[in-house]
Amino acid sequence: MKITLNGLSTYLSTGGKTPLDDGKALIFLPGSGQSHLTFILQTRFFAFEGYSIYAPDFPGHGFSQGKPLETIEEMADWVAELMNHCNLQSAILIGHSQGCLVAMAFAHKYPKLAKKLILIAGALQIKVNDYLLKTSSNALYDAVSMMIEWGHGKNGHFFSPTQPGHSLMGVGRELMLSNKPEALNADLNACNQFDAGLIAATLDLPVLCILAQSDKMTPIKLGIKMANAIKNAKYVEIAKSGHMIPLEKPDEVNSEILSFVE
Repeated sequence: MKITLNGLSTYLSTGGKTPLDDGKALIFLPGSGQSHLTFILQTRFFAFEGYSIYAPDFPGHGFSQGKPLETIEEMADWVAELMNHCNLQSAILIGHSQGCLVAMAFAHKYPKLAKKLILIAGALQIKVNDYLLKTSSNALYDAVSMMIEWGHGKNGHFFSPTQPGHSLMGVGRELMLSNKPEALNADLNACNQFDAGLIAATLDLPVLCILAQSDKMTPIKLGIKMANAIKNAKYVEIAKSGHMIPLEKPDEVNSEILSFVE
């Protein structure tokens, strides 16, 4: 559905059901250059499990208007504005990659609004390759192709194991190219500048880290370091998956999330 947030048309996926003000809100936060479609295999599942789903496209991404936000802190503030608009008193935040940084920044600044965090394929710092950062500003298609190549595990390079007839890499490429041209570079710069290591020890809420054993973008050792830095965190490892775990291994991801949120 579309809402008007800060005077701009903003797209919000609800998983096919109208969200209810019932204390069971899940907010899904995508990674760099991504949109609500990163979680297409989670949002509908959890909507029909009885949860209220909020999977927004950030400004300049997907179907949302506006200039892409430039810092992780700005993104966290934007999520708080979204919650206020939707009259949410609290929510469980589920982040993927960059979305993990946003979730941690949000929980640090707005601790009363965050009930739990689920951090998928994340790290305390997501340092971006210099060449990728430069390429994202002057050769977008090449930058997207690099990210798609690095972002998927072995199976994802050949077919979609979860959506027959679809190519994860092909769909991912079109998804990223549908954003505003400046969105990817803005996201990558935001990631490059943020260090959640400075706030991890202050987080005081239950946290689940879902990590991919074959992740080339945020290697699993960085995810384990993140989990160890947060006092109430635990982690699980998903085998035979690359960075895009929500799409490559949705059954495993959904099962871990469901066990944690219930």
